[in-house]
Amino acid sequence: MADKSNRPQLIVDGKRLDGRDLNQLRPLKIEASVLKNADGSAYLEWGNNKVLAAVYGPKEAMPKHVQDPVKAIIKCKYSMAPFSSMGEHSRSGPNRRAIEISKVTREAFESVTMLHDYPASEIDIFIEILQSDGGTRAAGITAAAVAMASAGIHMKDLIYAVSFGKVGEDLILDLNMIEDNYSDCDMPTAVSPRNNDLVLVQMDGSLTREQLHKGLQMVLDAGKTISQVQKEALQRVYEGRENGNGV
Repeated sequence: MADKSNRPQLIVDGKRLDGRDLNQLRPLKIEASVLKNADGSAYLEWGNNKVLAAVYGPKEAMPKHVQDPVKAIIKCKYSMAPFSSMGEHSRSGPNRRAIEISKVTREAFESVTMLHDYPASEIDIFIEILQSDGGTRAAGITAAAVAMASAGIHMKDLIYAVSFGKVGEDLILDLNMIEDNYSDCDMPTAVSPRNNDLVLVQMDGSLTREQLHKGLQMVLDAGKTISQVQKEALQRVYEGRENGNGV
């Protein structure tokens, strides 16, 4: 997070700098099966974020010594394009943040993927941030879930992710970059919506128990909208295939 001494006023008369209400999502659009050479893919625009996710597999895990004879392994690579941001992450190659996000994303999908259906196999997930404006790990997970589903990977649920945070005593949903940089707390959260199970929870900052419960309820309420956009993206693909226009 940035130096709070120079923090701009993020909330004015109950509105955020981009005009949103405290519990309002940025505009979200998702298209599924956008890459012909991937087994599954998705393109997402969430506010000013632009994200491309691709899935390859299941295929034979290589090298052979990484194979698990009873289940698949998941490999995940999150990366930000060098032109995606003017910030410190706008350089090519993996850094500590990208490695950490790749790890937690992989673990989120391991919790819902039916790995035992694919023994000795691997499933590769690639998430490329083309344009960044805060909340990219949540956007990447949301896009990758659609890509996994479009690849036909067996999953228990279609997960989504979104962040909430705190500015002073106000809780806000779906932080953009300036809010992420200057908020008092940021908590990316991924959810398996069937039973509202949390599959990723990270926190930078501090919250009271009451704020935590209220913030998580904001996430679950927003998740209804996010899940609907995910499902509609997949539905458009399957309807297109039925009409002979499939990718």
